[in-house]
Amino acid sequence: MDMKDLCKIALSQHQQQMRTVLATVVHVEGHAYRKEGVSMILTADGQQFGSISPGCLESDLVARVDDVWNSSQVSIVEYDMRPADDLSWGENIGCGGLLNILLEPVRGSFLNVIRELNDRLDQGENVVLTRSFQKNGEQIDYQLSDQPLMLAHDANSGTESLSDGQKDQYTFVRTYRPKPRLILIGAGDDSILVSSLAQLSGFDVVVGDWRAGLCTEERFAGATCIVGFPQSLYEQIQPGEQDYMILMSHNFPREREWVELMVDQHCAYLGIMGSKERTRRLMDQLPAYPSLHSPVGLSIGADGPDEIAISIIAELIAVKRGRVLVPRKDVTHEHHRLSAYSG
Repeated sequence: MDMKDLCKIALSQHQQQMRTVLATVVHVEGHAYRKEGVSMILTADGQQFGSISPGCLESDLVARVDDVWNSSQVSIVEYDMRPADDLSWGENIGCGGLLNILLEPVRGSFLNVIRELNDRLDQGENVVLTRSFQKNGEQIDYQLSDQPLMLAHDANSGTESLSDGQKDQYTFVRTYRPKPRLILIGAGDDSILVSSLAQLSGFDVVVGDWRAGLCTEERFAGATCIVGFPQSLYEQIQPGEQDYMILMSHNFPREREWVELMVDQHCAYLGIMGSKERTRRLMDQLPAYPSLHSPVGLSIGADGPDEIAISIIAELIAVKRGRVLVPRKDVTHEHHRLSAYSG
């Protein structure tokens, strides 16, 4: 669950007058289940949105919600699972390491920060949130900007942090990015699981197809469904450089129209369902596309629509995380549509 989702949940809980706290991992030493910068929402009635551990820390954090809320101050909780003789933590956490978790009550100035962060992420902006605070929670300053401070940066996590040299005084910087958009061209049955898994993996999904009977929100829950032929869909969707796109309509002429439309509009990822030979014919006499992935999906020996959907999402996550993918070799399968619907 990314920050855009958490902001909306926090604002919804506030409207319901629920005492709500944002928990964020601000420091990790050793092995941990999640990285620095990951957050989750906790409420006084025990609701949990997101995760920062395999499930063993959350109940302890929930027990702290009322105290943090009533104090109107931030709090830092330390969990040290490094000692080898700490059998209790060892059995529950399943890993070692030290975590510092920042607890922030969603009220006062921080509520305004959440509102602005939500609005700017909705507008597609990258937002840098700088928190300056004392360990005892007596003071915290927030700054929202589009440029980070000059700190050590982890490009994959978007997290930057430092101690400014003063005792118990900290600065934590986190770059929040809008959800990437996945454009699925083709509303066949094999696209349904791809859409669902993509949403669980942090993508906003748009499904486009010329077959109105297939391209429906009933079939693609949570996705935006747009009906039209390639030129019309292109104009409505307006693919951009940050978008991910998969052509999986299994209709050669329609997909040829799409690759011609995409010649001068590069995106972060263009996946084409089918064999290498089919893609070669599809791209015939067109310039090489810099982010083309075909056959689509990581090479995990996938067989059948469910496993192929998993391999596709795995590849999307790898590209989103900036992983270098090794080109696949000797792949001969082509995934065919599941439905007999021919449109």
